Amino acid sequence: MSFFGLDCRKKKEKEEERHLRANDREFNLTFQYATNAIKTSKYNLFTFLPMNLFEQFQRIANAYFLFLLILQLIPEISSLSWFTTVVPLMLVLTATAAKDAIEDFNRHKSDSQVNNRQVKVLMDGQLKSEKWRNVQVGDIIKLENNQFVTADLLLLSSSEPLSLVYIETAELDGETNLKVKQSLTVSGDMGDDIETLAAFNGEVRCESPNNRLDKFTGTLMFKEQKYSLDNDKILLRGCTLRNTEWCFGLVIFAGPETKLMQNCGKTTFKRTSIDRLMNVLVLWIFGFLALMCIILAIGNGIWEYQKGFYFQVFLPWPESVPNSAFSAFLTFWSYVIILNTVVPISLYVSVEIIRLGNSFYIDWDRKMYYPRSDTPAEARTTTLNEELGQIKYIFSDKTGTLTQNIMTFNMCSINGKSYGEVLDFAGQRMEITERTPKVDFSFNRLADPKFVFHDHSLVEAVKLEILEVHAFFRLLSLCHTVMPEEKEEGELLYQAQSPDEGALVTAARNFGFVFRSRTPESITVVEMGETKTYELLAILDFNNVRKRMSVIVRCPEGKLSLYCKGADTIIYERLHPACKTLKDVTTEHLDEFAGEGLRTLVLAYKDLEEGYFEDWRARHHVASTALEEREEKLDELYEEIEKNLQLLGATAIEDKLQDGVPQTIEQLAKADIKMWVLTGDKQETAVNIGYACNMLREEMNEVFIISANTAEDVREELRNARRKIKPETIEAEPIFEVKQPKNKSAVLPEDTVEGEYGLVINGHSLAYGLEKSMEVEFLRTACMCKTVICCRVTPLQKAQVVQLVKKYKKAITLAIGDGANDVSMIKAAHIGVGISGQEGMQAVLSSDFSFAQFRYLQRLLLVHGRWSYIRMCKFLNYFFYKNFTFTLVHFWYGFFCGFSAQTVYDEWYITLYNLVYTSLPVLGMSLFDQDVSDRWSLEYPKLYQPGQLNMYFNIGSFIKCLLHSIYSSLILFFIPYGAMYDTMRDDGKDLADYQSFALLAQTCLLIAVSIQLGLDTAYWTSVNQLFMWGSLAIYFAITLTMYSNGMYLIFTASFPFIGTARNSLNQPNVWLTILLTTILCVLPVVAYRFSRTELRPTINDKVRYKVSQSKHAPPPQATRTRIRRTSSRRSGYAFSHAQGYGDLITSSRYLRKNMATFSPRSKTNAKQPGTVLKTYRAVKDTVVDKTL
Repeated sequence: MSFFGLDCRKKKEKEEERHLRANDREFNLTFQYATNAIKTSKYNLFTFLPMNLFEQFQRIANAYFLFLLILQLIPEISSLSWFTTVVPLMLVLTATAAKDAIEDFNRHKSDSQVNNRQVKVLMDGQLKSEKWRNVQVGDIIKLENNQFVTADLLLLSSSEPLSLVYIETAELDGETNLKVKQSLTVSGDMGDDIETLAAFNGEVRCESPNNRLDKFTGTLMFKEQKYSLDNDKILLRGCTLRNTEWCFGLVIFAGPETKLMQNCGKTTFKRTSIDRLMNVLVLWIFGFLALMCIILAIGNGIWEYQKGFYFQVFLPWPESVPNSAFSAFLTFWSYVIILNTVVPISLYVSVEIIRLGNSFYIDWDRKMYYPRSDTPAEARTTTLNEELGQIKYIFSDKTGTLTQNIMTFNMCSINGKSYGEVLDFAGQRMEITERTPKVDFSFNRLADPKFVFHDHSLVEAVKLEILEVHAFFRLLSLCHTVMPEEKEEGELLYQAQSPDEGALVTAARNFGFVFRSRTPESITVVEMGETKTYELLAILDFNNVRKRMSVIVRCPEGKLSLYCKGADTIIYERLHPACKTLKDVTTEHLDEFAGEGLRTLVLAYKDLEEGYFEDWRARHHVASTALEEREEKLDELYEEIEKNLQLLGATAIEDKLQDGVPQTIEQLAKADIKMWVLTGDKQETAVNIGYACNMLREEMNEVFIISANTAEDVREELRNARRKIKPETIEAEPIFEVKQPKNKSAVLPEDTVEGEYGLVINGHSLAYGLEKSMEVEFLRTACMCKTVICCRVTPLQKAQVVQLVKKYKKAITLAIGDGANDVSMIKAAHIGVGISGQEGMQAVLSSDFSFAQFRYLQRLLLVHGRWSYIRMCKFLNYFFYKNFTFTLVHFWYGFFCGFSAQTVYDEWYITLYNLVYTSLPVLGMSLFDQDVSDRWSLEYPKLYQPGQLNMYFNIGSFIKCLLHSIYSSLILFFIPYGAMYDTMRDDGKDLADYQSFALLAQTCLLIAVSIQLGLDTAYWTSVNQLFMWGSLAIYFAITLTMYSNGMYLIFTASFPFIGTARNSLNQPNVWLTILLTTILCVLPVVAYRFSRTELRPTINDKVRYKVSQSKHAPPPQATRTRIRRTSSRRSGYAFSHAQGYGDLITSSRYLRKNMATFSPRSKTNAKQPGTVLKTYRAVKDTVVDKTL
């Protein structure tokens, strides 16, 4: 049961295996499986106040100030009024509670919105509408088109042929292309018969809840038969049903046990490195405070024993103080109260205000606003701003983060001529921009209006009916597995197995060869306005070994042709010797395309003789029905028929990057930020994107590929890579297992490397690399490389890589992604950034910062992050300085007041010092200060490096601040003390009284710290000026008012300093003392900074000098022309293709089948009858993409 939102149930034992029965709630309830309700909120109405206060008082500072408040309520030791502590403490607690309440209220709203969605549940033989929260494991639910998947479901049946469903997984992986799922035949035959579904009592045994999005294992027992279950039969919560009228599913995992919620993980409270350092420093300060109090208490005991005992006539001891030792004990606690300003509570208030202000700057930054989707940048947390200025490692997803998951047909080579470039009148290549004239496809009424091409010569070649050009686009329109849908006349929609294939068919469509429709036996193409139907005789499907695809068709004239496309190395081996010259020219073009980072593909064809094909088909039928070595026999037949091909040309597809990705990565690299890509894509696709993004370059010394399948082989490959990078690192150590260090804070040292290297490792090898015995070996090798790409990785592995770097590297990490498969990585890193695309928002909901485009990351880090870090460091250095100085004057005064715990300042001054007199000026600096403008920050990325090294606020700078404060406090106490000692007014009256000295000391202090603030401020605004001069004016106004006769007469006990201000501040020697004290306080600072700038200038000093000499700001970053280069490296379309779609197209379960049309790879050819099992039905929007 739940009591006040707290789970009071008996803790459930760890689940080893899930066992459930369909339509049997009573049976399933015995296992105490979670319901479908989710809860991300922390509090409710009753638990908020006690839980929030409990959490807040877990902070050392808050507990410390509560303790001080209790001390101040004890009359024997309190020398300050209670309100000096209770007012700021209440302010902090209230502000923090309000912020927490607002955040939790928003979480409640989000939870309620999701939990109250409606879905149809099969109960008591009827479909009833139920809220999501009431759905339970074992329920059968009905989903309809465009509905979100309610829970993790076993697909039972659907409205589509073969019980297929089409789902969009944007919430899971950020990809908007559809994926196909298929139910078991035994459940698919139930269709939408409610009686049959209600009687279904199948039992499922499967894996326990986990976060593996790409894997599921289980079995279904139904009618004494056992059926295997895998991921292709599971619909995950977070997906959306598309282009499927309806489907039924059995709930396997619900609510917090779904894979989506399991990937969200537990929300951890992230703290910055400055926060962690401040906690250490606060403990140091407490020790320093205790030391001062002990010294003063001992002094009090000695003084009372030697002097005070003999002055009891004038200074009688209270009745509660029997001796000097007890007096010293009470004095210790009195000084704890007086000296508590070394850790003022206003510090934490100010820090929260500064972080909130810097978060608003991110939200308001128009240069991080994406107008196409109306998406601004958003700081979803206000506690991590300064950490953005210290990032050393970035871990990025690929699809949807670096790329748009959009493929565009950019260039091609046909019969030795390259198309796609735009040349000027002089024949020079022009850069393609938005203003470049586009090709007019108005001659083709079926053209895709979204398709863009700029080379007009290719359209002219098509119109001139050049045979090779027509054959090139005819091949693209026939050789594929795309499924078309034509909702209205002329409005074609292609759903392709891979985005590359869709781009190629769309290109053929626009150049006059429109793939219109397909049946199991034919393909219909509109060629230059004329409709032609080709008889489809065979599909020789793709697989990872073949790396090519072929179709055999009969044209309307009766000629037999084989059309083939695939990787260049594969196709070249199968060309006719007569193609050598054309092959050499095409290879040059391919080198140019690869140099541009494009994905290349070679096209070839072959005319077949009727008699040879009939013989080949007969032999194929025998091979496809063989019981042994079927695959090998089929491969031999494929090799035989795909020989002596005629080369047509090559295509170049761009895996379209998000705007500005290469430039952003280059800028971040200049800032010494290392970029790691963690992606579920195949190795070839990931490497190609690495080159396109300039993370991998041809100029690199070497790119290491780690792809071994055993632990020892992986270790050897890693060591070989390290041996090539830096041999001495191998020679200097024996070969042994690296044990996990007992010390959690163990740091792996940085290795200096000459040259640039890249590392690519696949998921299998990475699994070994992340083992305890090898993690240090992997990390050390990876950190020597400029770029690391981990491909085929699971969401869990992404998080493990991030945690590994956090564990062994003293560095701040950032993870950026856009899908649910990135959530664990985003939560594991110090900073999580979500890309808010048009679809999936799961990554954004789990992130600390979000925006719409990857290119905004450089502005987030190099501008906002760096400014936030510098501002926070300046604030802390100054705040500790002004409060140490303020407090230490009390310490020195103790030696001159008999250690009596008397305050050196007026009580009102103590109360207002941090709240009024010095709060606004330091906030002004911390909110508006800039060492250089945003343009200069982007112009010189090396300005970012001091933050990575934590140079501006560390233990060293803290000690310097303490020494500076000790010096200043000595000046601020002894100069006024000496100046006031035995001093007379100009009218001969005595000036040397306690109140006059207090006024002089506090005035000197305020002016000195204000001037110090002015020296720290690099960027003056009208607000800074107002805060600075306004605070000084307020001080003198309040002082003159409080020390006036009127206030004394009204509140005699509260304002005893009557007339002190007007009697002291009209004396020239007082102002001379203020001037002398101020100069002595700031003189060492000015001298030190001048000497450092002249003798050992930092990168910041150098850039600021250049800025001061420059008359104009640097121009905005221009989009640079891509340097044209060639490369022998290839990335083929075939690499992103998936095997087996030919089987689906020609499947006889729902398509009319005859011996003239077959899928050569199908293992069921021998078993399928030639009769009609189902009438043909066009498959809508089918996309098979089994890659992650």
